[in-house]
Amino acid sequence: MATEIELKLKLLPSAARALPGHPLLAGQAPQHRRLLNTYYDTPDLLLKKRRVALRFRKIGRQWLLTVKSAEPASGGLAVRSEWEYPAVPGVFDFAPVEAPELRAELEAAAPSLVPIFTTDFRRSTWTVAYGESTIEVALDRGHVASQGRQAPLGEVELELVTGKVADLFAVARELQERCHLHPSVASKAERGYALFADEPAAAFKARPLPLTAEMTPVEAFRSIALGCLEHLQRNEEGLAKGEQPEFVHQARVALRRLRSALRLFSPILPANFVDAYGQAWRTLGTSLGTARNWDVFVNETLPPLLAAFPDDRSARRLAKEGRRRARSAHRAVAAMLTLPEYPRLLLEFTAALLALPDTAAPTTTEFARERLAGHARKARQLATRHHALGAAERHQLRIRFKKLRYALEFFAPLLPPRRLKPYLAALTQLQNELGRINDHVTAEALIAEVLDSRASGPVRGWIAGRHALLLAELPEALDIWMMQKAPWKNL
Repeated sequence: MATEIELKLKLLPSAARALPGHPLLAGQAPQHRRLLNTYYDTPDLLLKKRRVALRFRKIGRQWLLTVKSAEPASGGLAVRSEWEYPAVPGVFDFAPVEAPELRAELEAAAPSLVPIFTTDFRRSTWTVAYGESTIEVALDRGHVASQGRQAPLGEVELELVTGKVADLFAVARELQERCHLHPSVASKAERGYALFADEPAAAFKARPLPLTAEMTPVEAFRSIALGCLEHLQRNEEGLAKGEQPEFVHQARVALRRLRSALRLFSPILPANFVDAYGQAWRTLGTSLGTARNWDVFVNETLPPLLAAFPDDRSARRLAKEGRRRARSAHRAVAAMLTLPEYPRLLLEFTAALLALPDTAAPTTTEFARERLAGHARKARQLATRHHALGAAERHQLRIRFKKLRYALEFFAPLLPPRRLKPYLAALTQLQNELGRINDHVTAEALIAEVLDSRASGPVRGWIAGRHALLLAELPEALDIWMMQKAPWKNL
């Protein structure tokens, strides 16, 4: 078995033309070969569900059978277990697969395996000696095909042959200086499956985190942060098209979770790392926040308002202007993803994550107990005097509950489910209540941007009335939360 460590980078046709002339590659004659691959799975796509790729590859006259088992990729970095060996096309012999459980699953699936898609591309490769490492740079151009449909393939793969992961990222950064290369989380297999399904891209939600008590706090943070990066990157396609609000929502959640994790783990992280990356994501986060505010206003706040005032000119004007500003905000987000600074930040942050110095003290369980208790204590201090809170303090209360919820979700694998489930349900309900209150505060500000005070009188009155009703429901949600037993008490 080989362990494959590689960076995958999407590229535009202009970058493909410029890449061979880069100083790291210039003067070296690349090797060229055509790779024709057919990927197999069961009709119900069992291997896809297990994150396993199975293919027959033809190189010249030779056929190889390849099995890859992958972990989720983030920042373009993928680490895979891989078995590749000579084979006869259509004959599935899995004896060389050294993972017994995976081999048994493949052998059980063998009678049902059918071709799902093909990839056909020309690969140009260079070998680069960099620092203490040897790195293979591969430029792939071709297409993926399935069910009579076809899509182009264009990417660069940097594979660490020997040496250090840090050198792999250093080579990627040097290539980025002259070519627009964007870290990618989608493998060729994923693109093939998407073409096979012929379904529109759906907004991606955060995956459950693989935290264990054996991890150090730094390892736990790295796992959480890489999960947040994947959450963000898998929504890029939808953000670029600017069509569905849910992509903006999920990307914004990904960044908020990432920045929340930075603050949560700041006591055990280098101060310069926290300072640098606490600020680095702020611009994109602000842009996503603006788009999300207009989406909520147009799609959630406005419909009942328009139903209440169907003939009101100000309400209709508000709807028209709100939709225009939402579209404009979506375009602004899409434009940010095309700037060279964004893919550079993805790459630099991933490299910095992997380079973080480790520490074993305190244990992750001790750290989780201390941080969760601290977040809950700060939230309770404001919650006990909620009747006296003004709008600014109520906003602060909402932020404290959001931080507590994110922390609970991060540490969920370490907490007893019997206590976590009711506590998290009460917290989620409370956060939803505070979120709706905040949406109305935001709506008042957005209305003020669009309408003058005289024209917006009835509309403002309606918003204020809804706001008052929501405030009246808040004490019950707070009481339910305060009655819950803290799930971290006996860690």
